[in-house]
Amino acid sequence: MEEWKKLLLALGSAAAAGLVSIVLVLRWVLSFREGLGWDGGPAEFNWHPVLTVVGFIFLQGMALVVYRLPWTWGRSKLVMKLIHAGLNLLAFALVVVALVAVFDFHNSANIPNMYSLHSWLGLAAVLLYGLQLVLGIGMFLVPVTPVSWRAAFMPLHVYSGLFIFCSVIAVALMGITEKLIFGLSNPKYKDSPPEAVFVNVLGVILVLFGALILWIVTRPSWKRPSDQLSHILHTRGGGEDSITAGPVLSQLSEESEDIRRRSNRKKTCRCKLKELCNRKTY
Repeated sequence: MEEWKKLLLALGSAAAAGLVSIVLVLRWVLSFREGLGWDGGPAEFNWHPVLTVVGFIFLQGMALVVYRLPWTWGRSKLVMKLIHAGLNLLAFALVVVALVAVFDFHNSANIPNMYSLHSWLGLAAVLLYGLQLVLGIGMFLVPVTPVSWRAAFMPLHVYSGLFIFCSVIAVALMGITEKLIFGLSNPKYKDSPPEAVFVNVLGVILVLFGALILWIVTRPSWKRPSDQLSHILHTRGGGEDSITAGPVLSQLSEESEDIRRRSNRKKTCRCKLKELCNRKTY
């Protein structure tokens, strides 16, 4: 039960940090900024940070850990793939709207587009995310895709997903800092007015959310049981992870060991039968 408690605590903490970040970004644009609107003005721009936090960070983070939720382990892998893809598609749709909002605001205010490092890296992250979606759907949801291709692509898919997620949080921190530097004049950002302190706290919560998500998805003992069983069978009985993974994964390890024993017994029986047949022949 110890591993179950740790997993649930990490999941609960990550969800809480994500929801708090959404509340904080909404409070920021509604209380310190011009609110939300769609008129080409600053209120339209404010959709950019809100939708980025909601879609590109929170929903993407939840999509990363959806396979680790214990109450979904009884569901079929296809259902979980569809949920994973659905969350990512929703996140992508929201971030596209966020991009439209910032470009529309810049064009209305005669502000140049794509001049800052934040904008360069942000657009690159969106493009990579779109490519990740297309390749992921093509590889894992199209039935005719060869299994060998899926197996070969999986490590790259996992790595790129984590890389994009970390990059998005870094770019978001650059963006909110840039907004404070340009948006605060009296007092300035360096004077630490209430808005600056408030948004700095938002940045810390975003980093905490990202750290928790990364911790959850990189723990081998918290994998979906079917994935963990495949790992155990592949390594012929598992290793340190299968010993310390808690009651559920310990049971899976015992089952895999039983499967291996039965397989060995069958091989022994076949060898004895073959030896007996050879003796009768002579």
